[in-house]
Amino acid sequence: MDQHKPVKVIAVTGGKGGVGKTNVSVNLSLAMADMGHRTVLMDADLGLANVDVLLGLRPQRTIADVLDGECGLPDVMLSVNDNLRIVPASSGTQEMTALSPHEHAELIHAFSAVADDVDVLVVDTAAGISDSVISFIKAAQEVLVVVCDEPTSITDAYALIKLLNRDYRMTRFRVLANMVRSEQEGRNMFGKLLTVTDRFLDVTLQYVGSIPYDENVRKAVQRQVAVLQAFPKSKVSLAYKQLANKVNGWPVQAVPRGHLEFFVERLVQGVRSSD
Repeated sequence: MDQHKPVKVIAVTGGKGGVGKTNVSVNLSLAMADMGHRTVLMDADLGLANVDVLLGLRPQRTIADVLDGECGLPDVMLSVNDNLRIVPASSGTQEMTALSPHEHAELIHAFSAVADDVDVLVVDTAAGISDSVISFIKAAQEVLVVVCDEPTSITDAYALIKLLNRDYRMTRFRVLANMVRSEQEGRNMFGKLLTVTDRFLDVTLQYVGSIPYDENVRKAVQRQVAVLQAFPKSKVSLAYKQLANKVNGWPVQAVPRGHLEFFVERLVQGVRSSD
């Protein structure tokens, strides 16, 4: 009998680089942790790890060491505060798509070991639509697609949603507009995406709001601190707190996709099926 309580698993994605996805992942995770949720942020950009860089952390070990059987998941986790831990990725060494059956088993076992201590798992995916990215998104319970006001951002977000809908029958996506100059600009971006998905795909998009453009984000990045920590009263930090409130209201699925083990099993199946 599985005694583990459900875990909210959110994949943050965007279809391309440059939309501020990692900033969203880091600050959303911090805001969830500030609300008292035991939060784990997994850097799933397995080629170019950058969550640790944004937070000024220097990991001694990464998820690659877990997969090599050298240590357990708790050994690689870095604590940011009482409620937030990071699972750092390795840079350029371990590809999710090349896991052996033994490494698959290691991954499931590793996450099972921490399942009781997690309320929310945020997965920061890599840019693009590689097999690795698709595997993480398919395994997650909620998919948060980040868009910004660049023509390629909407196009790439649409391409990602189309692929997930056509090949994996995924039908529900949440959309966040990032770095907007006004609330209306965010709604307009969502409107553009909605126009094409409504016309060509059978999917439901839910607009979760926008994060304003704020010079403080750049300053925080340069200081290698999250903007929520460096400038807690800035408009961008307040927007992240509002986003966390909305995410807090999303229902947690108690069966099967709500459990961390199921997340990893789905992840592993996704990797196997793409071999």
